[in-house]
Amino acid sequence: MHDIRAIRENPAAFDAGLAKRGLEPQAAELVALDEKRRALITEVQAGLARRNEASKAIGAAKAAKDEATAASLMAEVAGLKERLPALEAEEKEAGEALEARLASLPNLPYDDVPQGADEDDNALMATVGTPTVLAFPAREHDAIGPALGLDFETGAMLSGARFTLVRGAAAKLHRALGQFMLDTLEAQGYEQTVPPLLVRDEAVFGTGQLPKFAEDLFRTTDGRWLIPTAEVSLTNIVREQILAEEELPLRFTALTACFRSEAGAAGRDTRGFIRQHQFEKVEMVSITTPEQSEAEHERMTGCAEGLLTALGLPFRRMKLCTGDMGFTAARTYDLEVWLPGQGRYREISSCSTCGDFQARRMNARYRPAGEPAGGAGSAKNPTRFVHTLNGSGLAVGRTLVAVLENYQQEDGSVAIPEALKPYLKGLNRLEPAN
Repeated sequence: MHDIRAIRENPAAFDAGLAKRGLEPQAAELVALDEKRRALITEVQAGLARRNEASKAIGAAKAAKDEATAASLMAEVAGLKERLPALEAEEKEAGEALEARLASLPNLPYDDVPQGADEDDNALMATVGTPTVLAFPAREHDAIGPALGLDFETGAMLSGARFTLVRGAAAKLHRALGQFMLDTLEAQGYEQTVPPLLVRDEAVFGTGQLPKFAEDLFRTTDGRWLIPTAEVSLTNIVREQILAEEELPLRFTALTACFRSEAGAAGRDTRGFIRQHQFEKVEMVSITTPEQSEAEHERMTGCAEGLLTALGLPFRRMKLCTGDMGFTAARTYDLEVWLPGQGRYREISSCSTCGDFQARRMNARYRPAGEPAGGAGSAKNPTRFVHTLNGSGLAVGRTLVAVLENYQQEDGSVAIPEALKPYLKGLNRLEPAN
């Protein structure tokens, strides 16, 4: 959510940020809506003050037996009582209109984010490892997986397209990957959590999926939403709170099922395990002060990179351009893993810093160190909005795909990365079912 005060102070900078996102200037319209809202607030306050003043004057006029003045004042109060509800409704409507407009606009990109239209304009930052070269023709995961337990047919029979039943050796690998990621991130300071998978409107609004991206989500009949990522649950842990600066940064992680309708991905990755309606992901969320957020973005991305390095998977870091960046992000680094079967890099993690954009939607704040409790928000005792960051550490299904393709053997088996062997009782390879 954007701060209308900041827009009023520097409309040109706001419009310049929107332009990088490919949007038309809107600062003037937003300021006009705010002026209307402010004028109505002033009119309502003046009306209330005059009603109270006139009501008191009625008693004085009657005590002085000035019936004409009393009658005039009573008529004025009656008129104000009739007029004020309409004015208050108009004020509320103006405020909601402004809030709706502000809520519909994406976060503004940081200055170092490259301008571009789509993924072709993303900037390569670093390449780690060399693409795996096999001594035999590389197969894609959907050719390797079925003999190991990726049962696409049964998944589709049970639930339709973009669902997979994972069983046997593949299920063991899937579990091992998730536990390895959680253990590694916990050792790096992330608190393990088991968050709700169903959340209310306020939570999904807070992290920016509502109202703009409702079609990408699944909703239950009682009005709750299935989380598209644990970012929603973990970030909202601090909603409507005032934290002490000494508590920050807060770091949370969770391994959860995630649910996405993939409304915007029709026709993309319809085969295999890359793009599913239900999938598991280990999420990282950090809550920081503004001063900490830059370093935290690098730290978080480094944690995700460390997982890929430990698994021996070649990858590269990309800085997303303005046209490929998510709605709430001010900057995003994508990690793309090498898939020899496809002969290209594919996204496996996105790490984003959102500044105070989500915090304003959640009303999540902190009190700077040294400030006494009480009187929050006053000039003497201010609070500030926290900064929020989120990242995948990692998408479990896509990591499974990467392991299958990079560690595939000519006989159809798959070697186990050293980092996973403790989670698979020392197993050296997954053997295909006969």
